[in-house]
Amino acid sequence: MSPHVHLCLVLHNHQPIGNFDGVFEQAYQDSYLPFLEVFEPYDALNISLHTSGPLMLWLAERHPEYLDRVRLLVEAGRIEIVGGPQYEPILTMLPRRDRVGQIQSYSSWLQRNLGVTPAGMWMPERVWESGLTADVAAAGMRYTVLDDYHFKSAGMAEEELRSYFVVEDQGQLLRVFPGSEQLRYTIPFRPAHETIDYLRGIAHSNPGAVMTFGDDGEKFGTWPDTKSHVYDEGWLRSFFDALTENQEWLHTVTLAESIQNAAPAGKAYLPDCSYREMTVWSLPAESQEILDDVSHAMENDERWGHLESFVRGGFWRNFKVKYEETNEMYARMMHVSDRLAKAEASGHDAGELAEIRDHLYRGQCNCPYWHGAFGGIYLPHLRNAIYEHLIQADTLLQEIEGTLHTVSATAGDYDYDGQQEIRLSNESMVAWIDPAQGGRMYEWDLRGINHNLLATLQRRPEAYHRKVLAGPSSAGGDVASIHDRVVFKQEGLDQMIQYDRYARKSLMDHFFDNEATLESVSRGESPERGDFVELPFEAKLRRGSDRVQAQLRRDGNAWGIPITLTKAVTLQEGSGNLSVTYLLENLPPASPLHFAVEWNFAGLPSGADDRYFSDVDGNQLGQLGERLDLTDVRGLSLSDRWLGVDIDLRTNRDSGVWAFPVETVSQSEAGFELVHQSVCVMPHWIITADAEGRWAVTIDIATRCENSVELQSHDHVNA
Repeated sequence: MSPHVHLCLVLHNHQPIGNFDGVFEQAYQDSYLPFLEVFEPYDALNISLHTSGPLMLWLAERHPEYLDRVRLLVEAGRIEIVGGPQYEPILTMLPRRDRVGQIQSYSSWLQRNLGVTPAGMWMPERVWESGLTADVAAAGMRYTVLDDYHFKSAGMAEEELRSYFVVEDQGQLLRVFPGSEQLRYTIPFRPAHETIDYLRGIAHSNPGAVMTFGDDGEKFGTWPDTKSHVYDEGWLRSFFDALTENQEWLHTVTLAESIQNAAPAGKAYLPDCSYREMTVWSLPAESQEILDDVSHAMENDERWGHLESFVRGGFWRNFKVKYEETNEMYARMMHVSDRLAKAEASGHDAGELAEIRDHLYRGQCNCPYWHGAFGGIYLPHLRNAIYEHLIQADTLLQEIEGTLHTVSATAGDYDYDGQQEIRLSNESMVAWIDPAQGGRMYEWDLRGINHNLLATLQRRPEAYHRKVLAGPSSAGGDVASIHDRVVFKQEGLDQMIQYDRYARKSLMDHFFDNEATLESVSRGESPERGDFVELPFEAKLRRGSDRVQAQLRRDGNAWGIPITLTKAVTLQEGSGNLSVTYLLENLPPASPLHFAVEWNFAGLPSGADDRYFSDVDGNQLGQLGERLDLTDVRGLSLSDRWLGVDIDLRTNRDSGVWAFPVETVSQSEAGFELVHQSVCVMPHWIITADAEGRWAVTIDIATRCENSVELQSHDHVNA
């Protein structure tokens, strides 16, 4: 057999639910459009193209001419459309009904709008577990692309990975192409001839081999420095020229053509895995550092080439452990999914259920559920978008169930930790309280604007903080892989790294030294003198005709002094107000104690004049990024005119109030950056007991949602 090789070029273009319109447009102008313009004249070249559902819907609305051009290339046989789950979820975190439903939903959309029914799919973030095989096959998919790393983790050698393989589960078969890590790192970062030379060597050693490149289309223009490299300096044209010049032995083919023309290399059973970098990111920070140190120490050892494949990182599902906020979103999503399944079984209107299902599917988009080099959970606008759709789905479900306009209190293990949580609900809001974790409120949904005020983020160590502390650097040489860049988007980030001892939630009860200040508390330098922040409270639910109450009580201590703390959270029917009454008992006489209640408000960003603080008289006190140290006041207001919400916190006794921003230093594809996560508001008092050893305060929070979000249908998705 004469030396030849088949090359499957598989592009994955994606923008997540909730990303800014300007980001979509910039990626279109920098990546998607210019790639198509360069590709069109090369008649001898074929590719497989996956465009995620969120991006495809945006293109259909904003740039239908782009889809017209793609459609012509599909009809010419030069582009194969690759399907997948509609809103790009990590399939392993979904129940089976949603895995199959998402894939089938997108296949139906592609059939209606592009006239193609895909036979293969893109596996989001290449997160794989064997149990997916049967579900993916049941959804009508015959093949997908993973990384060669998955196969190497199963003990296979690189020289064996020269075609696709068959995987099996419960008698169901799926064909899997091993995407080459070597090609991922040379395309487009190395000169085109290096890729050609690599493939020429394979053509001689394995004539007829099928090699697969499967990676982000954003590498071609959107990733930092790649636009000038790929287009202005002509890398993509030089690559396509090289492919064309060598087409006698180097054949670019689609995934579908490969299956038609080549037999599988054999059967494989792959371990639970994802691409190499993702397995590292899912590890705890300390474990990441250890793995990184060991890898660097071993990379020049002659044995490393044989050992590297067996040195694995972590498991994607552990992002739900690494980031408690991921588990909160996941549990909220599952709560909606379970209720939707029950509503379907009850025979509710199919059109109403389809609208709810679309919101659920949008709320499953993967990007904010994890974190690596691509922002993920650190990006508030992506977290907010997930909650926006889950809250709207929840509201619509209650509407068809007939429970929306009643006030209710329920208990259940809502976050899958083996403990009971509390859900207080009326037509204006839903408050979720965790008695086992300090009686804190961990989610607070405002239905009028579909917003979770507690979509916050705790500041925690990240392995890449070592790079931040070391300072920016230049990768040098040719354009660098996104994983090698150390770029600061702001100066002084090494001085801004800070970690939180506790989650950034609300109803967090602190005892500080009497000398504690705004600066010491905001910096996390004030010792916690009580045991009320995270330890369990006893809980009781009280239900009246027009109100419900969660009563939480703990016999704890501060400075070793036994103290009983009771807080009662009350929600009334039809009200946008939440009332919390605190009662502290068994206080020592004539011993002033410093008590504070922490509240956090997410999604109200800093740095804009239309997001501001006000005093009780309506006088503005500055933007929401300001630090406030107020004394002898009865409250504070937060306003966000863009979001359309006012939050008025009032106390029934004179209080000190601290307010400060919570900001993270995190990594994104453009570099290291400071991100505003929430506004912390902390009423505090130097308390002195009455004659009976008691002290009490009531905190009322009124929420007003202007321009309340209409419960709009997304029927255009299925147009």
